[in-house]
Parts: sequence; structure tokens; C-alpha cells
Amino acid sequence: MTSVVDRIPGDRPVFSVEFMPPRDDEDEQRLWHAIRSLEGLDPAFVSVTYGAGGSSRDRTIRTTGRVVTETTLVSMAHLTAVDHSIAELRNVIGWYAELGVRNVLALRGDPPGDPMGEWAQHPDGLAYAEELVRLVRELGDFCVGVSAFPYGHPRSADLDADTDHLVRKLRAGADFAIAQLFFEPEAFLRLRDRLAARGCDSLLLPGILPLTTPKVLAKSVELSGSDVPRAVTARLDPLADDPAAFRAAGLDVVTELCQRLLDEGVPGLHFYTFNRSKATREVVDRLGLVANRVTT
Repeated sequence: MTSVVDRIPGDRPVFSVEFMPPRDDEDEQRLWHAIRSLEGLDPAFVSVTYGAGGSSRDRTIRTTGRVVTETTLVSMAHLTAVDHSIAELRNVIGWYAELGVRNVLALRGDPPGDPMGEWAQHPDGLAYAEELVRLVRELGDFCVGVSAFPYGHPRSADLDADTDHLVRKLRAGADFAIAQLFFEPEAFLRLRDRLAARGCDSLLLPGILPLTTPKVLAKSVELSGSDVPRAVTARLDPLADDPAAFRAAGLDVVTELCQRLLDEGVPGLHFYTFNRSKATREVVDRLGLVANRVTT
């Protein structure tokens, strides 16, 4: 099984994709259509998000297992500490290992029901993502990733404190970090600079969401924790009632963002797909990443 860092060579840009576990049979068909559609483009890796407890967790494990056993893709599983005891986390990590998964994104996770609600540690669980990183590394030969926040985590005092926390996660044993959504390349590049200033040269990948509808744009605001820049709203707001025009302009905005990042030496782009493939395929094609794909 190839690790995420092995699939990011640095001498040519690559891309990766993220899916969500299906909620029902119809959603599962949509998901697998997207997976098969992108498989031929040879993304560096494919990740599947994780919900704490219940069917979401079970579907994540099942979907991740199918990616490993039924496709040629390199799979990365998500794991969150929220609402889990250490014993339960050990079991999930063991399931991943048994499935053949060797890449894990270790996250503290948001409170169930309200991402901005008060976070409560499980009485027999972990309090911080860096503790989960150590646990995963202790239990097997895993390549471990963590999350990063270009605008700072909502619970961090400021950007410097947030960057210090990211450095602790990386030095706890994480091999790479994936940044949450952002609208301006400078937000990501400044995060990269802050890491470099602290002597940390770990792999940092930007998270990208193709802007195809006003609803997706609103979701980007929610996930990034930042307002849309005026330059972007000036381009997209007048097109809110014209779906085709909004989609075309939204993909232009995202493609320009990605190209700036690639020009600045970013080695890979991580696309959030919402279990659809068409927009990601279009952006990847515009950027010429298919011709530069990594072969194993």
C-alpha cells in the first residue's frame, strides 16, 4: 500500500480527492459513479470522511474498504476523537489496518450536531488531535495526516497560536497536513510561511472546493470560517439567478486560485467533491494535472 507522502513527488503537481460516506443506496450509487469517474485520472490519493459513531462511521469504514479492495486508488481514512474512548479508537484503527488502509487523517472532530458547540472530551478518550496522532502511530506503520486552518481554528486565540498547535500535531508524528477551505491564495501561502518560520517543512496541501452553485459558495463560507472576498462576490453575486453562468464563473475563480498555488510551488491540490466528479474533473483538466499524474 502506497503512502500519501509517496504519492506527492514534489517534482510535478498532483491532485487528490475527498468523498463523504453515502447516506443511502442512491447516494452510494452517486458516490461510486464519482469514484469510478475519477479513478482513471489517477489521483494521488482518495479520502473518505468520518462521522463519530453510528452508521456514518460504519459506512466510512465500509466505503474505505471498498476503495482499497475494488479500485486501483490509494485510500486515506479519516478518524476523529470526538465521542470515542481510547479503546474504541484502537478498534477502529485496527479495522483500518485489517482492511489494508495505511493512511489516516487524525482529527479531534467537531461536537455532534453543532460544529461550533462546546467540545467535550469523552471521559475515557482524548482531548487533542496530537494525542490521536501519537495513538495511530503507536498502533501501526501508518502515514498520518492532520488538518490545518489558513484563517485559524475558530477556537484558537490568534493565527500564531493556531500555527503553534499545528506544529505540535506535526511534531507528534504527523507526516502531512491538509488545509481547510480558503478563498484567497495568500491565506494558504501565509500559513505555509508561518510553518517555515518555525522550522517546519512538513507537506502542506490546500483544500479546494469547486464553486458550482450559490449553495456551494455558502457552504464554503461555513467550512472556511471566512467571508467571501469582495473580488469574488463581484464576479459571482450578479450571476446568482443564472445557474450556468454562475457555474462557469465559479470554476474560473477556483481554477485561477489553483493556478496561483501551483505557480507558488504547491505540490498538490486536495479537492472536496461532495461525492460528485464533474467539476473536479473540469478543473483538473484545465490545470493540466492529468498529464502529470503519478504512476506506481
